[in-house]
Amino acid sequence: MYVMAYAPYGAEGIIIRVEADIRRGIPGIDITGLAEGAVREARERVMAAFRNSGYTFPPDRILINLAPAGVRKDGTYLDLPIALAVMAAAKMVPVPDNLMVMGELELSGRLRPVRGVLAATVAGLKSGIREFIVPADNAREAAILAADHFSGAATLGEAVHALRIRAETGSLPAFKEASLPPSVDGAKVLEKDAGALGGDFAEVRGQGQYKRALEIAAAGGHNLLVFGPPGAGKTMLARCMPSIMAPLNTDEAVEVTRLYSLAGQLTKGLSSEIEGLITQPPFRSPHHSASAEGILGGGKTVRPGEISLAHWGVLFLDEAPEFRANVLQSLREPLEDRVISISRAEGPVRLPADFQLLLAANPCPCGRLGMHVPAEIGTASPGTEVSCFCSPEEIRRYWRKLGAALLDRMELRVGVHAPKIQALRQHGEETSEEIRQRVLRAVAIQQERFKNTSVRRNSRMAPGMIERYCVLTAEAEGAFRVASTRLGLSGRAFHGVLRVARTIADLEGTEPILPIHILEALQHRRLGDDPYDILTIDTVL
Repeated sequence: MYVMAYAPYGAEGIIIRVEADIRRGIPGIDITGLAEGAVREARERVMAAFRNSGYTFPPDRILINLAPAGVRKDGTYLDLPIALAVMAAAKMVPVPDNLMVMGELELSGRLRPVRGVLAATVAGLKSGIREFIVPADNAREAAILAADHFSGAATLGEAVHALRIRAETGSLPAFKEASLPPSVDGAKVLEKDAGALGGDFAEVRGQGQYKRALEIAAAGGHNLLVFGPPGAGKTMLARCMPSIMAPLNTDEAVEVTRLYSLAGQLTKGLSSEIEGLITQPPFRSPHHSASAEGILGGGKTVRPGEISLAHWGVLFLDEAPEFRANVLQSLREPLEDRVISISRAEGPVRLPADFQLLLAANPCPCGRLGMHVPAEIGTASPGTEVSCFCSPEEIRRYWRKLGAALLDRMELRVGVHAPKIQALRQHGEETSEEIRQRVLRAVAIQQERFKNTSVRRNSRMAPGMIERYCVLTAEAEGAFRVASTRLGLSGRAFHGVLRVARTIADLEGTEPILPIHILEALQHRRLGDDPYDILTIDTVL
């Protein structure tokens, strides 16, 4: 007899066939199929759960095989499948062929939640599996795609009862919980209030150019670098970006939620309770002490890293030069390929990584390079620069961690100073909702433009598509040729400016790219290659 199960691994996971065979011999359980520590220990948990749930464990020799046998398996997600496979082999409970089971057993027989339930549901449905039994704490997750074909069980006894009901009626008993989310039916998913995501742009006074860059980035999916001294609002405004971003469509929401499921960030008791699909683009902000494995993904059992959890969203690296140089440089390939391949002995594992990169940095290690003293404070004259404590070599070493190759992939660069006191007292700033409406209109234009392609946003246009969709007027063409020659743009930067200009034109609702669009795109590109660029920026009003 056998029971179908699921093992989280990489971005897809593996469907496991748990086979049980009972034969005469010394009582006990043998597990084959490259079972690692937690899976080998399942035999003790299963036997205790049998006894404490009121069932008699078969007094025979039991062989459990986990197929495919050539893939290593570790974790507690196979406890319930092993228990039910033993029961099926002992003729204690009927188990249908078209069933997937997941769950960790306590010694008492209670079921604990496991990660990857939504991913298991996706994989099972693709493979023709139509019924699922999961822990009750994972029920909200399973209900997203299999609302009418799953049963949540709090104990081993409840799982057995569900199978007996299924044998009598032909279907699993429905899980009773009024707060279950709606299943995916067209666009029928749970929406979150965009205003509740991060702060509001109106709360940050001044920094008009930085706000404009964030708007362009949100509309077109462009990478952005902001640099300037501490206290200028770099981090505060960056964290407001989710409030202006367009929501994910249903397919994108399922994909993102599936990745969070694989990472164990949807399970009650492990992170936060799921309320339905993740319909807003993710915004990830790891600490600068994060390892390469934490950012890129990996581990003994490959899990998604921060760049995969930022899939179709934003990866925000605050104090970017404080990250390890190898971590920063490892972002270059995923930014181009939109996928990361992790090599393992069993074969490469591919994780999705279609994300926007948002970097915030001080211009020097001490942060005082380019800092100005406002006229209202102290005795210094207006615009007086505060002395920097860093040597030129320290500044070069600090900025070198970003590297020219990574900076060349940043299509938008903004330098900022702390606003003056009078700017902080002003009112009438645009709200996030006002900016978000422009972003939504621009995104709608792009969706119509790329509806028959795999491209989502302007930033993903291949060079061949740029010539087709980035049509410049004669005046814009002339201005671009002159400016690109003077700035010495690389081939990647040349295309990047055109993509940004296309997004600016979409925000304005115009089809041809005008000179003003090209000039604004170039304005957002000309800084950032040198930390001393901060000295050329006028104090922000």
